[in-house]
Amino acid sequence: MIEVVTDTFNHLYEGYLWTLSIADERVADWLLMQSPLPTLGLVVLYLFSIWSGMKIMKNREPFQLRWAIFSYNLALVILNWHICSELFSASWKLNYSYSCQTVNYSYDPDEMRIAKALWWYYFSKCIEFLDTIFFVMRKKNNQVSFLHVYHHATMFPIWWIGVKWVAGGQSFMGAMINSFIHVVMYTYYGVAALGPEYQKYLWWKKYLTKLQLIQFVVGMAHAAQSLLLQCPFPLWMQVALILYGGSILGLFLNFYFHAYIKSKRDKQYKTLHTNGKGDTNEGHINQNGHSTNGHVKNGYIKNGHMASKKEQ
Repeated sequence: MIEVVTDTFNHLYEGYLWTLSIADERVADWLLMQSPLPTLGLVVLYLFSIWSGMKIMKNREPFQLRWAIFSYNLALVILNWHICSELFSASWKLNYSYSCQTVNYSYDPDEMRIAKALWWYYFSKCIEFLDTIFFVMRKKNNQVSFLHVYHHATMFPIWWIGVKWVAGGQSFMGAMINSFIHVVMYTYYGVAALGPEYQKYLWWKKYLTKLQLIQFVVGMAHAAQSLLLQCPFPLWMQVALILYGGSILGLFLNFYFHAYIKSKRDKQYKTLHTNGKGDTNEGHINQNGHSTNGHVKNGYIKNGHMASKKEQ
């Protein structure tokens, strides 16, 4: 049994060393790229911070952090705009194909711009852990959903893999689209952080969620058409994008249904149910015995009959 376990471990380790041998040499010495352990360690620290933070904040008053959160969101708007513009500009200059683009591992200046932008995209997923930490500190625990934590905890290690092996080619498309969406998203969060008096400017929240759903569909469709075209881009990366995109899309659709469709139905049902009990012109009697349908203004129900003013 020990021999089997040892052999299995040795095979896995040899496989890991082989994968490292085919990794992108251009990123080998970049921050956090030498090993997956720092990235995985930061994910564990993120999850632990959520668990411990909720316990610490349980009997404390929530922090406000208005300007700290506004500044944080503004910084992420700038960073995501930089990533998006770099990917678009460099890919346009290199005449990248938007349907099938292989990875060019050369040190061409524009290829390096794309690789660096993808590294910043990866690192931004670590910075975005603060989204959840701010929710915890403000006791917005309803915002710390499974979708939220799953998305943040998986994007960071997934893009470590992306940058480590495919810092270019087809990878640019998903990162470019997502960075643009994040420019819009963090603009929304930044305005929301300024306080309730700015809520009137946030009527487009529903459309932001739709925009996020569209990006997942586009990303999955882009990976799927690459498979159909047999694009010479790592097959495992295309399959991983489709599977991961499907999981996120399913969770987002579930969120959209409960946040906008089901809640709207529940609200309509509650309104109709309440009105049906007699607070509109439905011909019912309210709890005080008064008729509210406008037909009987001066009478009360008495022993099943209508009493006139004189009888009262």
